[in-house]
Amino acid sequence: MKLGLLVLSVVALTSACAAPLAQGYPLRPIRLILGFAPGGSTDLVARVVAQKMAETWGQQVVVDNRPGANGMIGADLVAKAIPDGYSVLLSSIGPMAINASLYKMPYDIVADFAPITYTGNVTNLLVVHPSVAATNVKELIALAKAQPGKLTFGSSGTGGAPHMAVELFRILAAVNVVHVPYKGGGPAMADLVGGQIAGSFASMPSAIPFVRAGKLRALAVTALKRSPAEPQVPTISEAGIPGFSVLDWQGLFTTAKTPPAIVNKLNGEVVRILKLPDIVDRLAIAGVEIQTTTPKEWGDFVKSEIAKWGKVVKDAGVKVE
Repeated sequence: MKLGLLVLSVVALTSACAAPLAQGYPLRPIRLILGFAPGGSTDLVARVVAQKMAETWGQQVVVDNRPGANGMIGADLVAKAIPDGYSVLLSSIGPMAINASLYKMPYDIVADFAPITYTGNVTNLLVVHPSVAATNVKELIALAKAQPGKLTFGSSGTGGAPHMAVELFRILAAVNVVHVPYKGGGPAMADLVGGQIAGSFASMPSAIPFVRAGKLRALAVTALKRSPAEPQVPTISEAGIPGFSVLDWQGLFTTAKTPPAIVNKLNGEVVRILKLPDIVDRLAIAGVEIQTTTPKEWGDFVKSEIAKWGKVVKDAGVKVE
């Protein structure tokens, strides 16, 4: 009886303390960690959100790029951080879904993180260096078949959406192209613009400036519908590979066991920011389609994605390179 009363007292005390804790949060700078190098779509979203959060809360939000191991280095830092809401992760489909079927991971995606919110989807753009003798998807397929094993496609790392797009392209187009993983979208883009690799299924935010400057040639987008950012560019499905679709997603997490009041406060602020008209327009132009959720909806979605991509990886026989 006494034990039961003690438990009830602890629960009541915890609930009573949670609201003031969230009201006072944040009392010091927040570290927004990314598992990729600067220059990619996650970096763009992180810096937009960080700036607005800092303006509202009066505390610095530091964007901390920790590239490596396809985003797992950055994710692991948050998984093992103190659960107080001062370490936040913005990550994507690779580290938080696909990697579970490819690697022996240093963290458990479901058990070690508290989901905050979905932030958006990024349509990837099939781009090639101007030296590649292909001006559309059908010509690229013909070139790849004429030169098996010669065309190299860079990605932000093994297991990410750009890598999955390469694998799907291999299967559906029946071609032999070489996947080259990098430690982030930025380094991959640098080598592509420099002509060290032939092409990439790159994020639109990182590729569009180079396409518009004439340094890369856009052949198609990886979604099933054209992007408002580049409406003249066809989908891969309509350009030669019916049914082709690979959509990257991004979202925010913090450390498991972070007080729900803090998780909810983070959710509310980020959702508010991502609904601001100027933010919506700025990200749309860069190819980022905003999508937000409650923490529970986001957690349920991630669980479903882990199962979905686990099956894809197994069926395609994808191995870590």
